[in-house]
Amino acid sequence: MENVIIVNPNKLEEIKNNLRSGGPGSVHILSDFDRTLTYHCQGGQKNSILIAVLQEGNYLPPEYGIKVRALYEKYYPIEINPNIPLAEKKAAMTEWYRQVFALMISFGLTKEIVERAVKDCRIKLRDGVEDWLDFIERLQIPLVIFSSSGLGGEAISIFLDKLKKHLPDIHVLANSFIWDETGKAIGVNEPIMHPFNKDETLIHNFPFFAAIKNRRNVILFGDSLGDVGMVEGFAHDNLLKIGFLNGRVEENLESFKQVYDVIILGDVSFAFINQLFKEIF
Repeated sequence: MENVIIVNPNKLEEIKNNLRSGGPGSVHILSDFDRTLTYHCQGGQKNSILIAVLQEGNYLPPEYGIKVRALYEKYYPIEINPNIPLAEKKAAMTEWYRQVFALMISFGLTKEIVERAVKDCRIKLRDGVEDWLDFIERLQIPLVIFSSSGLGGEAISIFLDKLKKHLPDIHVLANSFIWDETGKAIGVNEPIMHPFNKDETLIHNFPFFAAIKNRRNVILFGDSLGDVGMVEGFAHDNLLKIGFLNGRVEENLESFKQVYDVIILGDVSFAFINQLFKEIF
């Protein structure tokens, strides 16, 4: 496929053979959500990530959107600046996310608002993702979805439920709120996830960790350089990293080649992924 770059064909064939030899029972999958499993754009318009849905709709007062935008303009340049040390970026991202969550809580976020925002949003799974989810369900391969989205695990679960795709082997690890008895957000569960700390050390205390800890072959999907960190802290025998480079290809391609084994260019379907999984399994 012309939109797919295989960084090292020999290495890819070796990994595929090892995955095939180990079988589906040896594999688990780690994936980002926004703009990895979902489209980056639709109809020429850039899709919102889940955290931005609140800002763009009339779910919270207008002042919320103004304050969140000011935080974005302050912290986003730090996130994308390749010259800022990782430790400094991590500190800045944690600071950014804490302030956004505090705004959501202070402006009255509720479970009902989250449900309404997700049901109204334009976010769409890439074509072929639903078929892929059915395929890995038949093979009983666990999928761990990592998301640093501010609407977090509740929103992704609602989104998958809406599609009837919240399958038993799908586990969502994301930021989540503490709710009071009326369904109002009163806090955020720790640790706070952001694009630079999505590593598997976060999942060791979750019940589903037992289902994946002995599956030492890992397939990873992401749309940023930081997403490859999802696998850090977890022992693995084979690792296949697939990156979705949705835009700014000339600017980012060489950096993606340094960390991913396969790069899928542009806002395209899951056709290559489905073909790859059928070849392996």
